[in-house]
Amino acid sequence: MSKNDIKLALVVADSEEAIKSGQQLKELYDFVPIDQADTIVVLGGDGFMLHLIHETLQISKPIFGMNLGTIGFLLNQYQPDGLIKRISNAIPFSMYPLKMNATCLNGKETEALAFNEVSLLRETKQTAKIKIFIDDKLRLEELACDGILLSTPAGSTAYNLSAHGPILPMQANILAMTPISAFRPRRWRGALIPQNASVRFEIIDPKKRPVSAVADTIEVRNVKSVSVVQDYDNAKILLFDEEHTLEERIFNEQFIS
Repeated sequence: MSKNDIKLALVVADSEEAIKSGQQLKELYDFVPIDQADTIVVLGGDGFMLHLIHETLQISKPIFGMNLGTIGFLLNQYQPDGLIKRISNAIPFSMYPLKMNATCLNGKETEALAFNEVSLLRETKQTAKIKIFIDDKLRLEELACDGILLSTPAGSTAYNLSAHGPILPMQANILAMTPISAFRPRRWRGALIPQNASVRFEIIDPKKRPVSAVADTIEVRNVKSVSVVQDYDNAKILLFDEEHTLEERIFNEQFIS
C-alpha cells in the first residue's frame, strides 16, 4: 500500500467547532468506517481523545488527533490541508496504561486502565489516611492527605502537574507518585518510582475516612485497597506531526513559566 492509499476514519466530538471542522474535512477527503481504516482521525480536545483511546482499546489502529478543544496536549494542530502527507510523515508514539485493581469495603473488585493517572481522593470532610507499599514493601506508614495520584509520563502534565508533581520525560521509564494536599508527613512531596514497580495503597479506617479511586474516567467509591501496575498489553499508538512530537511537547513544558 502506498502512502497515498491510506484509508482514514473520522471521529468527531460533539462541539460546534468540531462538527463544523468535520464537515470541512469530509469535503476534502473520503472517509471509511473504523474497521476498514488504517488510521483514525480525531477532532476534539484532550478529554475526548482520552475517551476515544479507552473506547478503541481492542482496535489496533493508530490515532491522529487534531485539536479543537482547549489545550490539545494529545493532539496536533487543526489544519485541513495536507492531511494525508501529515499522517504519512507522522511520528508514532506508544502509550502504555496503568492497570488499577480496586477492592471495595464490600469485597467487590474493579479493574480499570488509566493512560493519565490513577488517583485516590477523600470522599468526605475527613482527611484520608493511606499506607503505601511498593513491591510489597511498606514505604510510608501513614499519609494524611486529600489524596494521592500515580501518573504516567503522558499524564504528568495533567492532574499531576496541577498537584505540583514533576513533569516526566517520555523515555524516563518512571512514574510520578504525587500527594494531594498532604497534611502528614507535611514535607513529603512524593516519589519517582520505576514503571515496572508494583504499587499498593491501603486505606486506614476506610469506614470513617472513605476514599474513592479513579482511573482516568472510571471512579470506584469506598475502596479499602488499590493496586497499580504498568500494563504492557494494551498500548495505543498516537501519531504526531514530526516537528511537534509528544516527547518534544513534554520536554518544552518544563521550560514554561
